[in-house]
Amino acid sequence: MSDEIDYSAALASPEDGAQLLTDIRETIARYCILHSPHALVAVVLWVAATHCTSAFEYAPRLVIRSAEKRSGKSRLLEVVDPLVHSPLRAVNATVAFIFRSLDEDPPPTLLFDECDTIFGSKKVAEQNEDLRGLLNAGFQRGLPFGRTVGPMHTPAEFSTFAMAALAGIGRMPDTIEDRAVVIVMRRRKPSEVVQPYRTRRDRPVLEELNNRLTDWAETILDQLTGYEPQNLGVEDRAADVWEPLIAVADQAGGEWPALARAAAAAMVAEADEDEDASSTNIKLLTDIKHVFDKMHVSFLKSDALCNELHQLEESPWKQFDLTPSKLGRRLREYGVKTGFQDSYKKVRGYRRDDFQDAFERYLPATNTSEGAEGVRNGSDQQERSDAFKKSDTFKASENFKVSEQNRRSTPIRTGSDTFGRVSAQKLCKHCGYASVPDGYDMHFDCARLATA
Repeated sequence: MSDEIDYSAALASPEDGAQLLTDIRETIARYCILHSPHALVAVVLWVAATHCTSAFEYAPRLVIRSAEKRSGKSRLLEVVDPLVHSPLRAVNATVAFIFRSLDEDPPPTLLFDECDTIFGSKKVAEQNEDLRGLLNAGFQRGLPFGRTVGPMHTPAEFSTFAMAALAGIGRMPDTIEDRAVVIVMRRRKPSEVVQPYRTRRDRPVLEELNNRLTDWAETILDQLTGYEPQNLGVEDRAADVWEPLIAVADQAGGEWPALARAAAAAMVAEADEDEDASSTNIKLLTDIKHVFDKMHVSFLKSDALCNELHQLEESPWKQFDLTPSKLGRRLREYGVKTGFQDSYKKVRGYRRDDFQDAFERYLPATNTSEGAEGVRNGSDQQERSDAFKKSDTFKASENFKVSEQNRRSTPIRTGSDTFGRVSAQKLCKHCGYASVPDGYDMHFDCARLATA
């Protein structure tokens, strides 16, 4: 006798449920292009699960994010809005308003757009720590918020349990993504065509599907309550996230139980790979900040930056064969792109200022402006120049050997202080930055680094 479970067995009106989910899938696909069929299945099941929250112990979050604008995040959230149970647009709502709105059973579905304005920089995120706490606690039933109310400051508990969808540029806090099905949106290719979404014309179609979902959910709530789907294919926190979605799929029957389990396995594996890549990229940002701070420059050519990263002790970048093109692909996720050094548009590379936002968002709380200040502070640069005297010992390469007479007459300009004549157009062979003293091919500091 086979040990396999027949997930297609009728649990509660499977044909109606399966067809309903199929109709929702086709409707969402009409307006949005997701990065995989598994992602589309996940969105459909999450939408259906919002109508059955009363039966669940966990309320998985739906995170919709992308690396850049115009990738379809808000459109997907706009399409999801009329499909979910009792949508509550909460982007401008206070935390007090939100948890006072969650006393219904089932509770409303929270929808947050532009979450990069809520959890973006560390300073902004700290101001919204209560909201993150609410979203973390609301994932599991029975974790209320404690507050005092009224003139007597009477202690009271407020429910936090509710389904929530969050859309924004960049990653959400780890504690939220760990409790979420994560949908990564990308810009459409020219060959990918969707139907424009017009609220007046298209919302009634979605609201009709919502009505069908509401009716169907009423017929399966008893079966869902206490139901534990088998062979999830995932475990630990991922199982908590996917169990409600797979339970809904089992009630629908047809192809949906198999689709749900395949989606769970694929998307959890994708999330694990994404987490590994994220850890590597955070290491990359940390090392880039170290390079800029060490060299006290505001601009580096792409190949010069890659070379400096290769030289870092215990760094993986040489083993990764990090090239300018690979570096660009990794940094694109953080909104960092190459640009021209100056108005002459002759040298492309990276400005330190272009990393400032990424440093503030993703690196531990440090003085991320320290390196930039070193570049801007003329007196600091003067001290470094004065400290570099003829007695300094470094092995000068043939590329920047000059005669003693030329060296004595060569001016040095650093920061805002000028000690004579320099070539504004001449670029350093090491860092790509301008204002190299006449008779030299590198800045003095760069020469020290190149021959160390």
